[in-house]
Amino acid sequence: MKKYLKVMLILLCSFYLSAEEKAQAEDKPLLIAHFMPWYVAPPIESNWGWHWTMNFFNPNNIDENGKREIASHYYPLTGPYDSMHPDIMEYQVLLMKLSGIDGIVVDWYGTGTLWDYPGINDRTTAMFEYIEKANLLFSICYEDQTLPNLISQGIITDDEKYAQGKQDILYLQDTWFTKDAHLKIENQPVLLNFGPQYFKNSSEWEDIFSVLSMPPLFFTEDNRIAPAAVGAFSWPPMSRAPADGELTQTSLKQYLNDFSSKSRSWPYRISSAFPGFNDIYKQAGVSNGYAFLDADNGSTFQLTLDQALSDDPHIIQLVTWNDYGEGTIIEPTEEFGYLYLEMIQGFRRKNIDPAFQPQTGHLRMPLQIYQARQDYPNDAQLNMTLDQVFALFVDMQLDAAYELLKTVVKVEEPQQDSQPATFALRQNYPNPFNPATTIELFLPAKAFVNLEILNTLGQTEETLVTKVLGEGSHSYIWNAGERPSGVYLVRLTTGDFSQTRKMLLVR
Repeated sequence: MKKYLKVMLILLCSFYLSAEEKAQAEDKPLLIAHFMPWYVAPPIESNWGWHWTMNFFNPNNIDENGKREIASHYYPLTGPYDSMHPDIMEYQVLLMKLSGIDGIVVDWYGTGTLWDYPGINDRTTAMFEYIEKANLLFSICYEDQTLPNLISQGIITDDEKYAQGKQDILYLQDTWFTKDAHLKIENQPVLLNFGPQYFKNSSEWEDIFSVLSMPPLFFTEDNRIAPAAVGAFSWPPMSRAPADGELTQTSLKQYLNDFSSKSRSWPYRISSAFPGFNDIYKQAGVSNGYAFLDADNGSTFQLTLDQALSDDPHIIQLVTWNDYGEGTIIEPTEEFGYLYLEMIQGFRRKNIDPAFQPQTGHLRMPLQIYQARQDYPNDAQLNMTLDQVFALFVDMQLDAAYELLKTVVKVEEPQQDSQPATFALRQNYPNPFNPATTIELFLPAKAFVNLEILNTLGQTEETLVTKVLGEGSHSYIWNAGERPSGVYLVRLTTGDFSQTRKMLLVR
């Protein structure tokens, strides 16, 4: 049944997939980035929005390195921006396209006229237009926490909360659900809800959806609110750590395993991958803040990506593209560079589409396009050429895009990628196997390595490597000999990095 649903999804979205993607997409998850559209900044607006200031930081203060003071531990390569800036939106969708991301799900605050809600809606609309230009997909994550805010601020009464919910959902149907670019499964639009935080009963959602011509495929956070919700999506489990503490790898893995177990019986599921968590709320005086999840130089992202894939979900949600306040960012930053997008490229090429063409060098080109547009806003010929470069990248005419781009900006030729950006234990192949299988690993630097085979009780069956290895890829063959059929584990340990994969021996 699931395979049929995914095939239908691919057929419905076929306009947005390349020939290579169509050939590889059957029974493969979509990569959808959770996207925040709420940033306000000059020159689009005269003021800096709350998400850059949190009423504490002042982006007009610039340090000796030219960096503005913003409400984040991390700094975007473009500098802080307005989500409605056309050059920023072009830059973001090009990065998504070239990294192998299929689309976005936008954090959306409804149609109420309170605080920055109208601006978030306007920026969502603008971003979706660029998503369509890039032949990507979009969806919505509805924040029903807006309802009590509207009530407490006197915008609506408590008696009007269901009418407001229905108004919001009807707006989604009339504005976006019917668009070809909207993410659909079996022709039903996919809708996420961050919570629910207010409408907590299935019956309430069923009532709200009753005004629609077709109910959405509805996903709630962590737990399925059945029957209105067909599934749920995972999220960084910061509540499992002590306040002001750190979420341990043990707690993280337990959460991921718990989600995997409980979601197996759902008709649909969205599993999430995230790079870490490091919010700025306490420093800004907004709240006591949450716990800390160490990015560990990309290891946390790799762990959650691998776990998400093993869940066999319909969608892998990348949490998040750009939540600077909570520090869950895969968009390029000064601190992490292009690490996460490089990892997504490798992940897509290995697990979803072996023919995926863009290389890590291509990821540097959207920033060069953005900078050229900032440096020469009045050069009509240059900007027309950059429009053509954008179109060529969208069509995956990578060589032609590169050749045209270098006529207007200095750009290095992208090299063929051969290695990931961090420690990696690749999935063995073949898998299942009998009796031998190949195990590959990659080291970004010289390191002492322990590579061992374990049974499901955690007992060591065989140690393949226990020595210092040099930088690069290493390959080993494990012969199971006369061992019985079943699940075995291969574990790579080096320093504080550890990664384990499952292998299936079938006689």
